[in-house]
Amino acid sequence: QVQLVESGGGLVQAGGSLRLSCAASGRTFSYSAMAWFRQAPGKDREFVALIAWTPGTTYYEDSVKGRFSISRDNAKNTVYLQMNNLKPEDTAVYYCAAGPVATKLNAYNYWGQGTQVTVSS
Repeated sequence: QVQLVESGGGLVQAGGSLRLSCAASGRTFSYSAMAWFRQAPGKDREFVALIAWTPGTTYYEDSVKGRFSISRDNAKNTVYLQMNNLKPEDTAVYYCAAGPVATKLNAYNYWGQGTQVTVSS
């Protein structure tokens, strides 16, 4: 089993920044990537970004490119999502996930509990 714990969500004004963290524990060798997804009220959960543990390849959803940055600390088994220039449409619950190098929701078996990000206009 893999346990994922997110932190760092909150309320921020448009144009502001937040950094989310996701700490992994357990069978961390059993997956090759970690990703962030988000789910806004009334919408499906969608892919945001992912990073492969090796060699650190990253992928981003188009609407966050240039504003969000995903990074990792292998020694701490922690992944970060730096979110800059936040927009009201970024408001959602953000979920960390562990699995293969994939952008599809159903590829991931391990999920965190989610952290709320609210961007006010």
